[in-house]
Amino acid sequence: MADKVLIYSRFPKSMMARFAERFELLDTGGKPACELFSADELSGIRALLTAGGTPLGAEAMELFPKLGAIVCYGTGYDGVDLKAAAARNIAVGHSPGANAASVADIAMTLMLATTRRILVADQYVRSGDWAASRQSPMMRPQAGMPGRRIGVYGMGEIGRKIAARCAAFESEVGYFSRTKYDLPYQYFPSLEALADWCSVLMIAVRAGAETQHVVNADILKRLGADGYVVNISRGSVVDEKALVAALSDKTIAGAGLDVFEKEPHAPDALTALPNVVFAPHIGGHTLDSHVAMQSCVLANLTAFFEGKPLPYAVRST
Repeated sequence: MADKVLIYSRFPKSMMARFAERFELLDTGGKPACELFSADELSGIRALLTAGGTPLGAEAMELFPKLGAIVCYGTGYDGVDLKAAAARNIAVGHSPGANAASVADIAMTLMLATTRRILVADQYVRSGDWAASRQSPMMRPQAGMPGRRIGVYGMGEIGRKIAARCAAFESEVGYFSRTKYDLPYQYFPSLEALADWCSVLMIAVRAGAETQHVVNADILKRLGADGYVVNISRGSVVDEKALVAALSDKTIAGAGLDVFEKEPHAPDALTALPNVVFAPHIGGHTLDSHVAMQSCVLANLTAFFEGKPLPYAVRST
C-alpha cells in the first residue's frame, strides 16, 4: 500500500504527477482539509506537502496527530510555524537552491525591463507615437548597466546568482546579509548603508518576522530619485503602501515586482503606476526548476517514510 501524503496547498495537478506515481495523494485543492476529509482520514496523515508561503501554524498541525513531516515545494518555508513544528518533532523540508537560477534570471529581467523602460517603449511603438515622431518624456535616455551600483539584499543561493549576473553586466555589486562572506563584492554593515550606496536594490532575502516591511519609506528614500527596487523574495519584505507613495511622488524612479503582500494581486493603486513592471510570482516557474524542486520533494518524502533524516531539511538559524 502506498504511503499517504496530504497536499495542503493548491497546486496544478500536472505538478503533482511525479508524486502520484510514488504516493497516495489526498489533495485539498487549497481548501481546509477538514472540509474534504474525515477526522479518521486526517488522523492517519504522517506527511504533507505545502507551498512555502501558505500559512501553516500550530492549530492546523493539530488536525494531524501523527504528522511527522512537512515538505515545502520550493525554497521558501515562511508560512510554516517552525517552533510549533519543532515542539511536535515534525521535520520540515524544502528545496534549497532548486530554482535559484530561474529566480535570478527573472530578477535580471525585471531590472532591465524597469530601468530601460521596456514596457513603455513597447507601448510607444504599438501606439504609433514613434512612427509619428511624437515626443515622450518617458523615452528619455536612461543610465546603462556598466558602472551602475547594484545592491543585493540577501546573499543566499539566489542572491549569489543575481550578483554574478550583475557583475557580468559590468556593474558594481554590493550586498548586505546577516553574514559577511568571502566574495568579490563590497559588503555593507546594514541595509541602510546598502540603500545609501546603490541605485538598484535587489531583494533576495528570506522572508520572516525579522524582515517584515524592512524595506520601508526610509530605505526607499535612501535609494533616491534615480533608484529602483526589484523584489523576487516575498511581498512581505516591502511595505507596499510606502512603495506606492515613493513611486507616486518620484521618491524613487521605479520598481520590478514578482511578489506581492497579497497574492494573487488585484488591480489597485500599485498596478496603476506606469513606472513598475510586474510578474505573477513566476520567478521559479521554469520546467527545469520544477523538475529540480520535485526531485527535492521526492527525496524528502522518500527519506521520511523510510525512517531516515530529510536530505533537504530546513536548518535552524
